[in-house]
Amino acid sequence: MKDSRLILCAAVAAALVSFTAAAQVRVGEQAPNFTATDSNGKAETLANFKGKWVVLEWHNHDCPFTKKHYDSGNMQGLQKQWTAKGVVWFTVISSAPGQQGYVTASEENAYMAKAHAVPTAALLDPTGKLGHLYNAKTTPQMIVIDPNGKVVYDGAIDSVPTPDSADIKGADNYLNDALTAALAGKPVAKPYTQPYGCSVKYGD
Repeated sequence: MKDSRLILCAAVAAALVSFTAAAQVRVGEQAPNFTATDSNGKAETLANFKGKWVVLEWHNHDCPFTKKHYDSGNMQGLQKQWTAKGVVWFTVISSAPGQQGYVTASEENAYMAKAHAVPTAALLDPTGKLGHLYNAKTTPQMIVIDPNGKVVYDGAIDSVPTPDSADIKGADNYLNDALTAALAGKPVAKPYTQPYGCSVKYGD
């Protein structure tokens, strides 16, 4: 009986691992649909933006690597630049309650106003469901989805993995490169890079 239970547990574990691997987002594959509530209480569904370019930006306002790009104005500049060209930009906060970076809706709206951040919307993901769906590992981590719903970029915002804002100027901005090439109908030279930053503060 004990052996049969062990075999059953092993089989279940293997199935879960297989499911998780299959569910992970890969560049070139269809982005999984999601619905998430934004900081204004509105439900945002990816499927509603078919035909649009979409950026997902994982965010933690207390993370030094996130601060690097917000305190310098770099992230806000990218948001302004690309949303002006019709790109939908979702800032995603997957920090769980009690974890670093967790915010309520009102706190996030106050933060965006103070930082002059201009994403299309800030998605609150306290359960981590959206973060796990896209295998988000760090803050920041950037994902670009094309108008056909396929992932064309996943990874770091740039090539210098430090929390020092002085390093932004000399860095290769991978997100900018990916969007520039993709919107021009060209292949993305580096469709995947290793994301850097603080680990996403999931509750599980």
